[in-house]
Amino acid sequence: MSTTPDALDALDAPAPPASEPLRRIRARYTERTVTVYQAYAPALGLPAARDGRFPAAWKRERMTWIKPSFLWMMYRCGWGEKADQETVLAVEIDRDGFDWALRQACLSHYDPDEHPDRGAWQRELKGSPARVQWDPERDLRLRPLSYRSLQLGLSGEASRRYADEWTVAIRDVTPLAQEIRARVRSGETAAAAALLPEERPYPAPEGTPGLGRVS
Repeated sequence: MSTTPDALDALDAPAPPASEPLRRIRARYTERTVTVYQAYAPALGLPAARDGRFPAAWKRERMTWIKPSFLWMMYRCGWGEKADQETVLAVEIDRDGFDWALRQACLSHYDPDEHPDRGAWQRELKGSPARVQWDPERDLRLRPLSYRSLQLGLSGEASRRYADEWTVAIRDVTPLAQEIRARVRSGETAAAAALLPEERPYPAPEGTPGLGRVS
């Protein structure tokens, strides 16, 4: 039986706390908004942060992936050091829009516990404006943990509404990412952890794909 890279990573991951489910949305949020993270080249990311909205150059017809987990975003963009991901953005969006996308979403992969057959999943995927993917959460050294956090893919109507209706504020958090990375590299893990955005379990709407299973 073959083993996926994520499964191999999980073999070295510490066991989750007893209270930590396999899948959970963890996010920084208020009564009205939730913060998600993305990373872009400076030519797009800096104008977005300056103006607090995505510029016309942001391609609304393409799928975009948003991440409520700061450390998963750091893993994805290499602390803002990967090409075309040098500007890390914290995008504060309307919770009603975020919840709408979760209710409209389909899992990004076929799961027999969620779908009657592969054809049903493919039909749902084709008609859905959002996709849910559960990836291993990361620690301060970006090592995989044994529990998973959300990536949410938005396309079509969801992508357009994200850019033009749901976005409340956009901040450039690249300096924060750089400071946390520097403290981690110098061994100041407690100081690095103290700088992380506070993320709490998010009350996902009923029907969010993948949350029906706990193991």
